[in-house]
This record gives sequence, structure tokens and C-alpha cells, in this order.
Amino acid sequence: MDWNSVVQAILGVGAQVLVPILIIILGLIFGMKPSKAVLSGLYLGTGFIGMSMAINQLTETVSPAAKALAKYTGINLPAVDFGWTGAAAITWGWTLAFVFFLVEIAINLVMLLTKLTDTMNADMWNVWGIALTAYMVYQISGSLIWGFICGGIQVIICLKLGDMWSKEIADMLGYEGVTVTHIEAFTAVIMFPINKLMDYIPIFNREWDASALKRKIGVLSEPVVMGAIIGLILALAGHYSIGDALNLSVTVGAVMAIFPVMAKFFMDALTPFGSTMSDFMKKHVKGRTFVIGLDWPILGQSTELWVTMVLMIPISIIFAAILPGNTILPIAGVINYCIGVGGLLLTGGNLLRMLVLGIIYEPLFLYGASYFANIFTKLAKESAAIKVPHGAQVSWSSIEAPELRFLMAWSGKGNIPAIIGLVVLLLLFFLLYKYFKKNPIPAIKYKQSNND
Repeated sequence: MDWNSVVQAILGVGAQVLVPILIIILGLIFGMKPSKAVLSGLYLGTGFIGMSMAINQLTETVSPAAKALAKYTGINLPAVDFGWTGAAAITWGWTLAFVFFLVEIAINLVMLLTKLTDTMNADMWNVWGIALTAYMVYQISGSLIWGFICGGIQVIICLKLGDMWSKEIADMLGYEGVTVTHIEAFTAVIMFPINKLMDYIPIFNREWDASALKRKIGVLSEPVVMGAIIGLILALAGHYSIGDALNLSVTVGAVMAIFPVMAKFFMDALTPFGSTMSDFMKKHVKGRTFVIGLDWPILGQSTELWVTMVLMIPISIIFAAILPGNTILPIAGVINYCIGVGGLLLTGGNLLRMLVLGIIYEPLFLYGASYFANIFTKLAKESAAIKVPHGAQVSWSSIEAPELRFLMAWSGKGNIPAIIGLVVLLLLFFLLYKYFKKNPIPAIKYKQSNND
């Protein structure tokens, strides 16, 4: 039996089918009534599909505007941005990719049994990100064993990220019993030092979430209005005609308004699931509370998340134009989920902090994409998952955790600065973990009185 083909066939149904099936199975295990388990799974699938449609619409709408803006800034960069979809496609084409299901499940099970984590990761579709790390590390270090070890390290990091965020997600969004285990959230680690420095600057300690802005600026803070304004500015910067500019404005505004509506399906799916799982744990496993790890779109009802990522679009284009050594124009990956997800979870939805952190750290992703372009291009040609024109390069402008993957890869070659850098980065992750275990709900910290 060709197990690779079997795995590929299962993955072919997509996260919108695979994850709900897992939730239905887990719901039945934890004692949900079959009707409620099926309903939770279907609502979760609806949420993923709805969010995916909205994201695709946003990407398709703003990508031409990003190209137009690049045209009028004179950018001509050689690497083609194929986004996360292209990265996933070529990774699943690697013959060893499916093995990382076993790596993920084995490590998760051992950590659960040894009480090193309370997170049970159900986000199996994104195992490709672990396989991608292993491939990248292997290509640079020359050691397949070290590549597998680094893939395992990423599994551990994602599970501990899940442990970190669960209480904040429950407080911020009302989702009990679930968390985010996506490596995108690792961006919070490198943002952590700057975010701590912001504690000493008064303006960053005021209320900067969507509800606070609504009290201060009224209708201008509504997602549909903010989206329309951002879309109009982006269109005008790209020299759109008045008609096309208004079209883009209304479309971005509409998509921004749709995100919270689609996110409601996550609430309808995860609230009964979380309650059932909590009751099960109280009854059968006293003293422990498990959470289920899911993909980042469960955060989609956060207005701050989308405002940050859309505002970062023109900023990323400008950086692409001015950064020396950058070789990629953000198009397919122009919406940087790493900055949005990491910033949201780190700051608890402090919009000003999220935007400033995004501006500071956006160059890291462009340089990461530029550096890894050769490896992405090699994997694309080997897997034949996508066609790469002769002499061209492909890469991913918002590549996840580029600093972690870079340092792990070069550590495998025995590079002393890289080894030191990796140790420092993992130590910083440990400090962030300890900080969040002590202060699990940062959203409360930044809510000051209206007199500030």
C-alpha cells in the first residue's frame, strides 16, 4: 500500500473537512450527544469555509491593488510570492512529509501522558508546516536526522504555545477548551522584548482595542467603515480610477464586516464542545484540564486582527521597495498572518501596539523569504506541485517563524553564532511562556480608564 497516496487523499479534503471530523470524534469520546457532536463539527466546518472564502476574497481584491502600488513605486523584484498555499502544495509533494503525522502524534501523546502539556492538537492539516521546517533545515544543514529533530522541536513549541494562549482566548473570545497551536503565533516571541519596552511608554498603555475606539471615534471604528477607508486609501495609492477605488473600498469594508459574522460559527461549534470536554475532565481526570489545539482562524472575530493585517499591506509594499537585498514582492502572502496572530495574542488586542510591532518586524519576513527562495524553488521543482518558469524563483513573503527556521538550520551546520542565537531564542520563548503562565490575560492589563 502506498501510504503517501493514502495520506494525500485524506488531506485532499482540506482542513474544513478534516478538522470538523476530528472534533466530532473527540466530542463523542468526551461524551457529547451524537447530534450535538455532529452539529459542532458542521458549524466548525462552516466557520472554516466562511472564513476561507472571506480571506480569499480579501486576498484576490487587494493583490491587484498591491501590484498597482508596486508599479507606481517602481518595484521590480525577481522572486514570485506564492503564499502559504504554494508552500503547502510543494511541501506535501516531498516524499517524507506524511511521516510527520507520526512525529506530531507521538510527541503530543508522550507530552500528555507525562503532563508536559495540556494541549491535544487537532490541527492535523497544518502538519505540513512541521515537514517544511524539517526539509528547510535538511537542505541547509545537510542532516536529515537534524531536520527531523527540528521538526520535533517545532511540535513541542506549538503545544506549549497552545498551553500559553488557552486562558486568553477564553477571556477574549469566549471559547472554552480550545487554543491556537499554529507556529504563526511564534512571532509573539520575538515581539516580546519590544512589547515589554512599550510598558514604559504611557501612550501604549491606553485602551486601543476596537471597543475603546468605538467609544472615542464612533462609527469610524466600525469594521465595515475602517475597511472601506483602508480600501479607498490603498486604491488611491495604486492610482485606481474613482469607480475602481470605490469598488475596492466597498469590497474591503464588506469583507471586514463578514469576518465577525463567520467567526460566530466558531462560537456555536466550540462553546458546547468546550463545556462537554470540561465536564468530562472534572469527572474522569481530576486536577487536569485539557484544551484542543486548532488553527488560527478561530481568532477571526477579532477586529484588531484584521485591521492590523490590512493596514500592514501598503507598509509591506513600501518595505519591499526600500529594503536593500530584498528580492520578493508581497502578493499572494501580502496578508501577514504571523504579525496579526502573534501581535493579537501577545498584546491582548492592543491595536496600537500591534501596528507598531508589525512595522518593526515586517522586514524580518521579507528577508526570510528572500533568503529561503532558493530552497523553496528547489522543493517546487522536485515536487512538481507547481510550475516554476525557467530562471525564476518562488518564495513566501510572510513565511512563518523565519528566524527559528534559519537558526535551527545553521545550528545543524555547527555554526557557533547560530547555535548561540537559537539558544537565546528558545530562552526568550521560555521567558514568554513563564510570563503568560503568570499573566494569562494581557487584555486586562491594557484596559485603562477613559480618562487616560
